Amino acid sequence: MMLAAVVAALAVPPAAATPTMAAPSAVSVPSGKACAKKWEVTGKKVAVRMPEGDAPVASPDSPVVRYLHRGDVVTSCVEAIARTESGPAYRKCGRGGHVWRIVRGGQVPATCLKRL
Repeated sequence: MMLAAVVAALAVPPAAATPTMAAPSAVSVPSGKACAKKWEVTGKKVAVRMPEGDAPVASPDSPVVRYLHRGDVVTSCVEAIARTESGPAYRKCGRGGHVWRIVRGGQVPATCLKRL
């Protein structure tokens, strides 16, 4: 008896087995537009840092992935904001700040970038 139930369940096509699943709506389908915000590096030599562990935001002592040099152009449409009790989260490129731009490979202090 039990074997017959398993065989019957396997014989049902997957689409018929889940009638409540609907086609993706317009909201869940990606727009297809690529990120087009370009940023120029203003600092002399800026580290791209990867947050440690499961931290969402890098810190000044996070591991360095690579370096960017003055004049390099990077693409970034997302930023990460570091919250602190008092004062800036980092001091880079002559200014303090709390916004990190997410670029390929990691995060860069926003004070070291200029929008093109």
